Amino acid sequence: MNIQIFGVKKSFDTKKAERYFKERRVKYQFIDLKEKEMSKGEFSSVVRAVGGIDATVDASAKDEDLLAMLPYLGEEARYQKVFENQHLLRMPVVRNGAKATVGYAPEVWKTWE
Repeated sequence: MNIQIFGVKKSFDTKKAERYFKERRVKYQFIDLKEKEMSKGEFSSVVRAVGGIDATVDASAKDEDLLAMLPYLGEEARYQKVFENQHLLRMPVVRNGAKATVGYAPEVWKTWE
């Protein structure tokens, strides 16, 4: 298992995800999205795994203006906007190869073990 947790240090759900894997002694790599964003390939893999760009967006993100604009954009433009503004993602983004989750999802992670 090659677990990557993308998130921010202040995110409560990101901390819960780290604790989930620590308690099970599963090694993971934490990537702080404030320091280093996902690459285009990583981002595309996550979007495919979770079923589209709309599943990745946090409806309660602080950037209300950008959130309000997203529904009026086409699929490709929405994808590009979220990629450029990864602070809109639901935290944490957890990857295991081609599998991924967005948000706190221990019920899915259980199936990875």
